[in-house]
Amino acid sequence: MSSNFKLVEVYRASGELEALTIKGMLESFGIPAMLKSHAAGSIHPFSVNGMGLVSVMVSEKNYEEAEQLVNSRNEDV
Repeated sequence: MSSNFKLVEVYRASGELEALTIKGMLESFGIPAMLKSHAAGSIHPFSVNGMGLVSVMVSEKNYEEAEQLVNSRNEDV
């Protein structure tokens, strides 16, 4: 793996289910994604003071395409 590989947050979900939905959408378009949170979802199934927030992370090189996909999804809701 290159030392230039950097993950950036493309979306901040209010819970694991929402984050998994976004991750799955990105991966269906060929953009690898991973989830990052500060607390286990089973402990904080909802967001209290940011504890249930889950970040959807993508590589820096995929950020622009991922952001467009996430934004287009939000416009359809």
